[in-house]
Amino acid sequence: MGGHAPSSFAELASLLRQRLAQLSPGHQKLARRVLGDPEGCAFMTISELAQAVEVNESTVVRFATGLGLDGYPALARLCRRRLQEEAQMISRFEGLLDLEAGAPDSLERFAAFDKSNIVRTFARIDPADWERAVAALCERRRVYVMGLRKLYSIAYLLSYLLRLVRDDVEHVGLEAGTFPDVLRRLGPEDVFVGASIYRYTRHTVQALRFARKRGALTIALTDSAASPLAADADIAFCVDTAAVSILRSLTAFTSLAQALATAVAARRGTSTRSALLLEEEVLGEFEVYTAIAPESAAAPEVERSASPTDR
Repeated sequence: MGGHAPSSFAELASLLRQRLAQLSPGHQKLARRVLGDPEGCAFMTISELAQAVEVNESTVVRFATGLGLDGYPALARLCRRRLQEEAQMISRFEGLLDLEAGAPDSLERFAAFDKSNIVRTFARIDPADWERAVAALCERRRVYVMGLRKLYSIAYLLSYLLRLVRDDVEHVGLEAGTFPDVLRRLGPEDVFVGASIYRYTRHTVQALRFARKRGALTIALTDSAASPLAADADIAFCVDTAAVSILRSLTAFTSLAQALATAVAARRGTSTRSALLLEEEVLGEFEVYTAIAPESAAAPEVERSASPTDR
């Protein structure tokens, strides 16, 4: 592949995503394994990796040197460095994974998995990517957010929160089969956020790919650097979804969506306050929320209900 050798796992992942489609079948297998399981690759020998992806050891060597690295050991070192960076963040949370072996479905175990997901997700975010994403969500002409099936709720939450603090936010769904019409105005001045996890929804992948072709900045919220969304994204945030059961956790996705919207609100400053005030006026006009009586008015009712003579 040639070019400048990556000096970090983030650079390695970016390079592999950019060139994935052009790689030979054997090198594609290796790239997907490195992107999807850097923890495993960090400690595999060259023969173990070759056997895992069903290629020859010589193919592994050519794959590493083609990246500009000094053989497979240099590739493994980048994977180990990524683990070290995550460990520095995770180590701040004492007892995070100190779980009760005899209570696999306890509340403590559920909470520990979700805490771990959040910590690992935020630990791997590159600050430059975060700044670029927040700036785009804040300043671009329009924001499109799409997620289907299990990620529908995350896409809806992010678009809802962003609409509270800025205009021109579009939640893209498949209602009545009209989602291609929603994307017809999408262009270089816009940003498209696509959210999907394995197994990746075809329409979300297609829409993000379309957005990139139209020149929009594309952001992927996904579960692996090897996902098809990450391959076509300008910025990819990989979110941990580990869970106690077969149902994958969306807690870290929720935290990431809230963090993105909060960062946009903070950056917009006075514009955010104006938008929220206008929101309150509209909600009040339509009496969206149930009115709650003042405590002084409610107190006599409490006293009467407690009176023995009223029973």
